[in-house]
Amino acid sequence: MKNPSLENIAEVQDFWVLLKPRVMSLSIFSALVGLILAPGEIHPVLGFTAILLTALGAGSAGALNMWFEGDIDARMERTKTRPIPMGRLTPGAVLGFGLTLGIAAVSLMGLLINLFAASLLAFTILFYVVVYTMWLKSRTTQNIVIGGVSGALPPLIGWAAVTGSLSLEPMLLFAIIFSWTPAHFWALAILCQDDYGKTNLPMLPNVAGLEKTYIQILIYTGLTVAVSFTPYILGFSGAFYGVIAIGFGLFFIWKAVELYLKKEEKNARSLFFTSIFYLFAIFSGLALDRLLFGGVG
Repeated sequence: MKNPSLENIAEVQDFWVLLKPRVMSLSIFSALVGLILAPGEIHPVLGFTAILLTALGAGSAGALNMWFEGDIDARMERTKTRPIPMGRLTPGAVLGFGLTLGIAAVSLMGLLINLFAASLLAFTILFYVVVYTMWLKSRTTQNIVIGGVSGALPPLIGWAAVTGSLSLEPMLLFAIIFSWTPAHFWALAILCQDDYGKTNLPMLPNVAGLEKTYIQILIYTGLTVAVSFTPYILGFSGAFYGVIAIGFGLFFIWKAVELYLKKEEKNARSLFFTSIFYLFAIFSGLALDRLLFGGVG
């Protein structure tokens, strides 16, 4: 890890990188869908505030993750240009930034929205940082499976911002993202297998081998598609969403089967990007079904 110097003075962009904006965008999008699907009304300003605070909470978790994994990031090609490995920010500064952001986001969520949404946001941050980053990630190949809880919570926060409670429907949103995460992440882990080999982190492709990883990806892809169809089966969404769930679900499964059969890096990359497109399509379909047709089956 490089030492900070006059040539490595932090810029605004470095703090932006700490927020993990690509990961944060999923939190923003899924929380927004949860807010749209929730029964009742919320003032647009408060709705925007809830989504913004959810984003800041996700950014806080990303910064605290980078603080704890600074040495690991320095050994990986994919992450070695992050602010701590490059010496542009000290670990102490990143820790302070992450804690301040997280405490502010949770506190304002409680004051401006409601205490239940604030509690969910606090739990999301703590689960990602303490349970996943500090505990699971270095101990088990199932780290991403269990750790997927944190990434699946934002739609619950959006729902709770409107209702102050939870019900079966937002739990289905949680289940979709939770079941989707392993196939999505393991496709990336295949692409970064050499990188993870340098860190001694027990990622599935490095520990169990590629063949078992392909099988696990296929299983979780099928599970995700099955879970994604439940909002239509249970009558929470209508035919518009049902068609989307079937069409994109079959495409997602085909990509997983293709990876299992061909076992090439290009297929893992294709599945990785397909998984992102799939989740966007599923959640967009749920939101549009509710906005355009009332979600009536």
